[in-house]
Amino acid sequence: MSNEANNDTSYSLVYQHSLDDKRRVPVPFRWRPTPNDAIEFKLAVWPKHAAGTCLRVFPPAPWARFLAEIEAIQDVSKKAAMKRMMGVNTTSIKLDAAGRLALPEEMAKEADITSQAVLVGLLDRFEIWSPSRYAEAKSQDQPVWKQVLESMGE
Repeated sequence: MSNEANNDTSYSLVYQHSLDDKRRVPVPFRWRPTPNDAIEFKLAVWPKHAAGTCLRVFPPAPWARFLAEIEAIQDVSKKAAMKRMMGVNTTSIKLDAAGRLALPEEMAKEADITSQAVLVGLLDRFEIWSPSRYAEAKSQDQPVWKQVLESMGE
């Protein structure tokens, strides 16, 4: 699948699944590329939320935009630190034949994902959370979401 074709995928809704003994989590059918269009995702440890660390899954086009944002950082030391930290906290990952992602042990541990995972759509990418951290994140995001919607005037 080309990066452009994958832009048609919309990662929406929330799904909770059990992990198997190999830390594999099923990806919702609507979020999967077709078997002929298998793509490589980037899986990153994402420590940006006050509720705690989660894992962010980037399809190719959003990943390319994110890399461009890093390249645009003017401060050389900040750019180097960002590249270094993203380099050690990111891996390439593909869905297996059953439509599952295998979460690397250290990344799952960093995000406190053990037996259950919550997959959260972010429209052009998605996140994988521990259920307790996602509940906290949702609680924190709810008032912000309403405030932003009100300011948009729709």
